[in-house]
Order: sequence, then structure tokens, then C-alpha cells
Amino acid sequence: MNVYFLKEHDFNSFMSKMIESKKVIGPVAKKSKFVFDKLESPEQLRLDYDVTILPPKKEFFPTCQKLVCFDGNKFEGCINPQEKILFGVHFYDVKAIDMTDHLFSEKNQDWNYLANRKATTIVASNIQKVSGRAFFASVGKEVGPKGHDAFITKINGGYVFEAITDKGEAIVKFGKFEKASDSQKSEAQSANESMLGKCPEKLKYSSSEIADKVRKNFTNEKLWEEAAHDCFSCGSCNVVCPTCYCFDVQDDWNLDQKTGTRSRYWDACLTEDFSKVSLGGGHAENFRESRGDRFRHRIMRKATYLNEKLGGPACVGCGRCSSACTADIADPVNVINKIMEAK
Repeated sequence: MNVYFLKEHDFNSFMSKMIESKKVIGPVAKKSKFVFDKLESPEQLRLDYDVTILPPKKEFFPTCQKLVCFDGNKFEGCINPQEKILFGVHFYDVKAIDMTDHLFSEKNQDWNYLANRKATTIVASNIQKVSGRAFFASVGKEVGPKGHDAFITKINGGYVFEAITDKGEAIVKFGKFEKASDSQKSEAQSANESMLGKCPEKLKYSSSEIADKVRKNFTNEKLWEEAAHDCFSCGSCNVVCPTCYCFDVQDDWNLDQKTGTRSRYWDACLTEDFSKVSLGGGHAENFRESRGDRFRHRIMRKATYLNEKLGGPACVGCGRCSSACTADIADPVNVINKIMEAK
């Protein structure tokens, strides 16, 4: 790994050259919020963002993704990866991408996701502002980010740029980089470590303790019904989650009833119809009919079910679910701490 320094007054030139050469996606302002979007100029880039509305996984796994186009008995896949640079990803979202990479790579590999993922260079960045519901410092501490190609940290007078992979090293050519000094490296490390102490929310227990006690409360129906009492079953917490990966597949037929497309859409386990299955003859069965059952399933998925597979919980502490929940009941910190403190 090579570590470089870029002076602050050279940063816009670096970004301009990169934008001219590649498709660059980065955090930009959208009224009072932030989103990942294509950059047209370096002035759009907001590395001082707190958290984006939707996670960067949408660049590999779009909210609506065409899978197949068909015409009678003929069909053609719609995979069409575009080379791009995803710039300014916070470390918790890199961790979420790592998890999604693993989940879409195991067993039958999902190339609709992986093709987009492999065509992307990820440049992570330090957190300059912490969102109001974040708890990334206290969740999954045993798992670090690993899927990024470079990491850029703002320090006094400029930026420290760590090129981790060959793809990350290839970006250096766009700027007037010089070798970083030991003091600059140390300042970058301190800048990143200091933000961990600024999370407004905190889980009070280890991942293994949480996984064990949450699972033991699986049959505590009263607990789950109370936790979900005000749930609207809207699925907002699922939609903004960087580690949720469920989808629904639908065929859209054209008027000729011969041609059309098969697409997949993000789906949400908190919605009432998610667990409804057809029994034929106009009958259906919903195996998670109550709000409590659906709420329990979400917490189990984040805190327990995937821990062994992922090495830690399927939650990265971004706080998006807490902010998106209209009823303000989706916050994993509140739910988990309540479970942990119950007798």
C-alpha cells in the first residue's frame, strides 16, 4: 500500500481530471440531505456529508434492475456493467458493501450484482460529520472494512490518500500527489479515530452477547408485539438499509403480449405482503402475518442470523433506519439495549 499527500489547492484539479476521464459517483447535496450521484464538477462533491439517504449499494444493486429482455421464445440478459469510480464512501458503508459482496457471491453467484461491483473502483473517505442517529463505533467492532481500493482523509492543508489496490493506485495519476510524511499519516489516523467517539448512540454489549440474548428472546411474543405496536409496515427501514438485499422479481409484458422485460425490485420484510405465498385456487398464506413477527425477523437478521456467515452482525450502525422510520421505533440501539436489559 502506498500513501500519498495531495495539497488542498490541488484537490479540485485532481477531481476535474478524474471526472473528465471516468464516470465518478460521489455524495452531493439534495436540499438538506445527501445522495450518491454522478459528479459533473468537483464543486458538487460534499465529503463533509453526514450520511446519504440511500446507501451506495444502489450503484451495484439498483432499486429497479432489468434482468432479461424477452421476445417470444428468445431472451437476452441485460447485464451491462459500466466502469466507474465510487468516491467518498464512509467506512460503515464499505463494510456493508463487503457483506453484500459475500452474500451475492456464495453458492450461485449473482452476476447481475457482481458485474457492476467488479467494474467499480471504491474510494472511501473519512467521516467529517456524524449523523444524528449513528452508532457505527459500537456495532460489529470485530469486522473492519476491506472492499475499498483507496482511502482519502482530509487533514490540515490537504488530503492523505492511501492506495490499497491496483485500481486505487491508478487514480493517483489524476493528481499532483507526493509521498505522505509520517506526521501526515499520523494526523490522518487520528482524524479517523477521533470520529468514533462522536457517535450519539451506542450499543452497550458485544456482538456475541447481543446475538445470544436476542436469539433467546425469539419466543417472547409480548416483547416483539410491544416493539412493533406503532409500526406502519411501510418498509422504510429496509429500503434505506445498506445490508438488506431482498428483492422481488416481476415480468412486465408489452401490449403485444409477446415481448417484455423481467426486472427485480428492492423488497422489504416489514411490509405485510412480503411473506404472503399463494396456495392456489385464490388462497394465500402469510407466514409472518403480525407486525411483531415481521419486526422480530428484521432484528434477528441484523443481530443474530448472519453473524457466523459474516463474522459479525449484519448492521453497520449508519442510523438510516432510525431516521427513516416515521413512527421512530426502528432504531436497533433502542430495541437491542431494551432486550439486553430485560430480565
